[in-house]
Amino acid sequence: MNTEILINVTPREVRAAIVENGILGELMIERTSRLGLTGNLYKGRVCRVLPGMQAAFVEIGLERTAFLHASNIVKPVAAANGEPKDPPARIEKLLHDGEEVLVQILKEPLGSKGARLTMNITIPSRFLVLLPESEGVGVSSRIVEEEERQRLKASVEQISPAESGCGYIVRTAAEGASIDALRADMIFLHKLWGQIRQKAGSSSGGDRIHEDLPLAIRMIRDLASTRIERIRVDSEMTFTRMKEFADKFIPELAPVIEHYTGRQPILDLYGIEDEIQKALGHKVELKSGGHVVIDQTEAMNTIDVNTGAYVGYRNQEETIFRTNLEATVVIARQLRLRNIGGIIIIDFIDMDQEGHRNQVLEALESELAGDHARNQITRVSPLGLIEMTRKRTRESLEHLMCETCPTCTGRGYIKAAETVCYEIFREILRQSRQFKVDEMVALAHPDVIEMLLDEEAASLAELEEFTGRPIRLQAEALYLREQFDIVLM
Repeated sequence: MNTEILINVTPREVRAAIVENGILGELMIERTSRLGLTGNLYKGRVCRVLPGMQAAFVEIGLERTAFLHASNIVKPVAAANGEPKDPPARIEKLLHDGEEVLVQILKEPLGSKGARLTMNITIPSRFLVLLPESEGVGVSSRIVEEEERQRLKASVEQISPAESGCGYIVRTAAEGASIDALRADMIFLHKLWGQIRQKAGSSSGGDRIHEDLPLAIRMIRDLASTRIERIRVDSEMTFTRMKEFADKFIPELAPVIEHYTGRQPILDLYGIEDEIQKALGHKVELKSGGHVVIDQTEAMNTIDVNTGAYVGYRNQEETIFRTNLEATVVIARQLRLRNIGGIIIIDFIDMDQEGHRNQVLEALESELAGDHARNQITRVSPLGLIEMTRKRTRESLEHLMCETCPTCTGRGYIKAAETVCYEIFREILRQSRQFKVDEMVALAHPDVIEMLLDEEAASLAELEEFTGRPIRLQAEALYLREQFDIVLM
């Protein structure tokens, strides 16, 4: 697979697009007003311990207090059989109100929820992840060859300082790395951890202790193991910083980093700007004529597959099967591109043959195998649904780029003009019974006023007769469809 990274830099925003075989696969956006927080370290102050939830709210200087669960404070010590030696300690025995703790953001604030925190600190570099609060050595599951896994584990155990008391995770990028490269990574991580501890000791609650690298640098650090054909960036300053970082830490990647100076905007290459706009819509068209509908809510995300205008095969079952197979490719790509996480329900078109259902499930699992986010997929349910989860650590593309519609307040629909007319009638009745007035004026959206003067004119006349008061209408162009006022004269 030919992989190319395009980075667009503007004064207030950086966008990085991962292009696979000429198709946009993933998009990451970092804005100065909303810098990515995942991985940042803070000196937090516990503001409330909740024994009933086995959690605590921690003030770290953000708009909303963050959430720290007991399971993210200490890891239970395992016995030889893998079971915990002792039951986990209660939150009230681990923390108390006003206590200052060093925490790391595990998940960014999402919607109305504050950030999710952990005290099990992880500090990544190119080949290793340092675990200051743990012990032992783990190896990325994406390194599949057992011989290489054992070599890497033995190498890290060999060079690890005996007195450090830290653990390590060997990253996918370390596959084939020499012991000297691993040692250099480890020395860097221990120096960085020493600086963090020193700064944390002199800081007060709510202070940021350490933040991750900017997006452009993170891209080459985290994707160094991917076979990248070319990295193009349209900012000379960012290009220089990326080259310096690569020369120091990833020298084999430095030659593929280029400064893009073309006249065409960099994200117009491969039609990426158009793909971003499509990724904000609900419907994704399939080449065959079918389509996929994607809806995101706070509770879960739903994906519905439809044949649409596709009637291309010999029989209905074969048409449905081919549409579902095509949809698996689109669904896997859209989950990455939109960065959809949490619970996902996929409603494929009903298939009668069990063999077809199994093939569609296997195709979906195969397409999701290259996803950087961890996911779990269940078998097809009795209702024909596939339930899955995808790890969510940052906001989705929709949440990042869009905001709740002020007209429908996120419902996706607004009240009909007829409904608003009847609400006005009820309010006029209520007001007439409570107050003695000479005249009443109804102020509403022009669409509503037009209906009151046309289809509902007879009802309005009956209401005037019933209340014994004249009712005057006034159109307000700046009112929303559902907004109205009754003024007493």
